[in-house]
Amino acid sequence: MTSNIQIDGNPAFARIPPWVQAKLRPIALEKIQAVHDWVETECIPAERIYKAQLKETRWTTPAIIHELRQKAKARGLFNLFLPNHFEESPGLTNLEYSCCAEIMGRVYWAAQTMNCHAPETGNIELLAKYCTPEQKKRWLYPLMNGDMSSAYSMTEPDVASSDATQIGIKMEITNKEIIINGRKLYGNCQYNEDMQLYILMGCSDPNNPNPWNRHTTLVVPANTPGLKQVRNLTIMGYDWAPEGHGEYIYENVRVPIENIILGPGRAFEIAQGRLGPGRIHHCMRLIGQAERAFELALIRCIEPRKKPRGKFIGEFDSNIERIADMRMTIDAMRLVVLNAADTMDLQGNKAGRYAIAQSKIMVPNALLKVIDEAMQMYGGQGLTQHTPLPEIWTYARFVRVADGPDSAHRHQVGRDQMKTAKAFRERAEQYTAKYKELCKKWNLEPEEFWGIV
Repeated sequence: MTSNIQIDGNPAFARIPPWVQAKLRPIALEKIQAVHDWVETECIPAERIYKAQLKETRWTTPAIIHELRQKAKARGLFNLFLPNHFEESPGLTNLEYSCCAEIMGRVYWAAQTMNCHAPETGNIELLAKYCTPEQKKRWLYPLMNGDMSSAYSMTEPDVASSDATQIGIKMEITNKEIIINGRKLYGNCQYNEDMQLYILMGCSDPNNPNPWNRHTTLVVPANTPGLKQVRNLTIMGYDWAPEGHGEYIYENVRVPIENIILGPGRAFEIAQGRLGPGRIHHCMRLIGQAERAFELALIRCIEPRKKPRGKFIGEFDSNIERIADMRMTIDAMRLVVLNAADTMDLQGNKAGRYAIAQSKIMVPNALLKVIDEAMQMYGGQGLTQHTPLPEIWTYARFVRVADGPDSAHRHQVGRDQMKTAKAFRERAEQYTAKYKELCKKWNLEPEEFWGIV
């Protein structure tokens, strides 16, 4: 397959580093161009239409989303995130998809029009990786076709969920069914009729001596008796409709044993397989959100109606430097994300754990500052609904917690690095031994420093 897409001077590829451009296959060039054209011509102009329809429907997916999803599917833009090692994949690598995902991120809901939004990306990849052929027919293919949406239900209000071994919702497994009792937070809202299944992690074997084998993952249909949504959880004051984030009570919820994924006690294996890609997808899209914030800042810099002391905002030295810092920060964070995606392709998700954690920790924190600076340049208006900046900022803040708080990832990175300390000490001792040999050769008295190898 060859492509007629020209990269030079093409805005779809303007921010993609040369080393990534060199790795893009013809299919990737075509998809990146198509996604760029889609977002620029179909999604950004429709942002206010989406808002207007959402104001009327609230917990029903706006009609424009349904229309755009059908058009995007017809153009071959559905499920681009699913890596090419899956038989159901459209064919992109993680690195190639990351270029598409950044463009999708320019509009928060644009990924949804292409069935590439959270939590669908992680859930579809989970089902593709771990489900039986029969389970795929029931859950995976309808999700990939856009016939319904799903939620991933892991976080709980009564335990420290960042230590997932504490997940405590009770699952009693019999020979025919699983009986579930407990509470959960953050699964997408039952209010939206598109939401039809929950992928639930719970404790099925609390007395197992191995805490990593105590939990099970299964599918709970949204209309199962005993599953009750208590309320929608706002995020920094936003209800995040129409998908939302629910608080749930499970009271004697019963599902057939066929709904268990992979097998009892396999939840941690599944969770790690799911959360790696999910974490990186958030970061990919967040780059696009930051680019949008940066563009808004540039527009503000040359706004002729905003000229304090007779000067454009962009003519003040402080703002010139602010723009420079924003540009360099976005570009640096893009390299972090692209490196993680490439590492996942070359070495797998497990081997790419550090690169994934690096993205999860660094990207939201750095881009929060970028978005904050854009808000500052808009003054009072930057805090209002006159621009998408407050919602963009809130999303970035949410990503610091989504799929595990960044502090937990930082702790894991630190622990892994501490394991390397012994080898560095041994190397330092070898340096010192060589130094003492050189002192003898050159008839010098070796210097000694307390506490230093």
